[in-house]
Amino acid sequence: MASDRPYSGLFPVAPTPFTETGDIDFDGQRRVLDCMIDQAVDGICILANYSEQFLLLDEERRQLTELSLAHVAGRVPVMVTCSHFSTQIAAARARHASEHGARLIMLMPPYHGAGIKLEETSIREHFARVAEAAGIPIMIQD
Repeated sequence: MASDRPYSGLFPVAPTPFTETGDIDFDGQRRVLDCMIDQAVDGICILANYSEQFLLLDEERRQLTELSLAHVAGRVPVMVTCSHFSTQIAAARARHASEHGARLIMLMPPYHGAGIKLEETSIREHFARVAEAAGIPIMIQD
């Protein structure tokens, strides 16, 4: 589902709060999202690097995605970072986010931070396959 209008404005990255034992603080996540919306942001990005995405288990990512999208409930567009080296995993993450109400997907190139050198055609194919799986716009993060 493509957007009828281009997105613009401020889409800050929501940090993921944790408890003292290292579990996701889901009540804290709701407060973070509400605070950002109260500050009149144009949208919110979840699960980016600042959100500690690399510390989360796959099930925690799914829970955080579903909670965030349900809590924001369309008040502002939510962009979900779905990056992974595997096109199949990134596509599954993007599909899940889209099915739960994400309006945009953010992706890093599949080699990001790993020192892997891919051909440009392979990178374009990765982005195209993930975008097709999601059916919503993607933003490429460098």
